[in-house]
Amino acid sequence: MSDTELWGIEQVRAFLRAASAKSASRTLSRWGVHAVGYERGESGRPEARFDAQQVRDAKDARPGRGSRTDLAET
Repeated sequence: MSDTELWGIEQVRAFLRAASAKSASRTLSRWGVHAVGYERGESGRPEARFDAQQVRDAKDARPGRGSRTDLAET
């Protein structure tokens, strides 16, 4: 693989300050960020890996607090 920075769901959870890994996973799904690969974790089960830059970009692209998306011009 190239020198792309990959994060596990726990790293994503910490970055997003989500309450749980499941919450972070749901947020990524809503934003359209998908796993780019899977690696075996400590438990031996496959764990999803996400492109860190995609996660950062998706977080930056979301509307800010109090954003009135209903007033946006189309």
